[in-house]
Amino acid sequence: MIQSQFAAVLHGMLCPIRMHGVHDRRLLRLAGGAQAAPHQQANGRGMSSIRTMIVSAVLALLATGATEAQQRPPIGLYGSPPDAMIFYVAHGPTGACGPGCSDWIAAEGAVQWDSYKRLIAILDRQAGHKLPLVIHSRGASNLNVAVSIGRILRDRGLDTIAGVTVVEACAGKPEEECFALKRPGGPLDARVTPPFPACDFACVLMLAGGVHRDLPQGAKVVLTGRTIRNRLAPNVAAEQRESLTVHFGEQYRKYLQDMGVAPEVVDIVDRIGEGGRPIVMPPAEWARLHIVTPP
Repeated sequence: MIQSQFAAVLHGMLCPIRMHGVHDRRLLRLAGGAQAAPHQQANGRGMSSIRTMIVSAVLALLATGATEAQQRPPIGLYGSPPDAMIFYVAHGPTGACGPGCSDWIAAEGAVQWDSYKRLIAILDRQAGHKLPLVIHSRGASNLNVAVSIGRILRDRGLDTIAGVTVVEACAGKPEEECFALKRPGGPLDARVTPPFPACDFACVLMLAGGVHRDLPQGAKVVLTGRTIRNRLAPNVAAEQRESLTVHFGEQYRKYLQDMGVAPEVVDIVDRIGEGGRPIVMPPAEWARLHIVTPP
C-alpha cells in the first residue's frame, strides 16, 4: 500500500531523457496512473483538473544532472533502468557517518520511479534501528520521487548525510563486480567521502528529509535546472510546460517548508532554467537556507 507521502509520485510510462544536450540512453519509468494516498482521495478533488492534465500528458519532472553516471547492470529485471538508486547497509569506524556513528544505509544512483520501494524494503529490514542515510545521487533523477523519499525519511525519524560510500571490497574491481557485492544489501565495510561530483537538487530534496542533515567537509552543492519531458510528444506546448513547472515548483516549496528548509532553494533552481549554468552554493548558504542543521 502506498503511504500518504506518495501523493506526488507519478509512475507509468518509459521516458528517455536529455541532460544539458547530452543524450542519456537510460530510461525512466515516469508519469502515468498515479495512485492517490488516502488523505488525497478525501481532500484532493480540487486538484482533479491538474491531475487529469498530468496523467493525460504522461509528463514527469526530472532533475537535469550535471554529469553522466557510471553505467552498471540494472538492479531489477525487465524494464529496470540502469543506474537506478540502490540501497545497502555499510559499516565503518566510529565517526565514519557522524559523531558516534559507524553504521549507515548507503543510497547511490539516480532516483527512479521505484526508488522509494527499495528504500522502504531496506528500512523494514533494520528491526527498528534508525540508521542514517548517506546519499549519493547522480545523473538525471525524478524529483517527485526524491520528495517522497524525503518524507519517508522524516516519518521514520532518520538523519541524512550527502556523501559517497566507498566499499573496501570494491577496491580494484570493475563496476559490475562491485554492484554484485552491494546488491544483496550488505553490510559491507566502507568509508564515507564527500559527494562527487556534488550534491545536486535531487540530493538536496532527499537530504531535506533528515531530522539532522549534514554535508561532510569538502562537499559541494551544485544546483541545476529542472525540465519537463513527454516521451509521446517531444514538443510540449510552452503553456503546458509553464503550468506544470509552476505546479510542481509549488509542491517542492511546500515540501521544503514542511521539512524546515527554505523554499528559496526552488527559486534558485528556477532562475537557472533548463540548460542554464549550474550554481555552486557556498557553505554559508547551506546554513542560511537550512539545507544542513546545526551540529
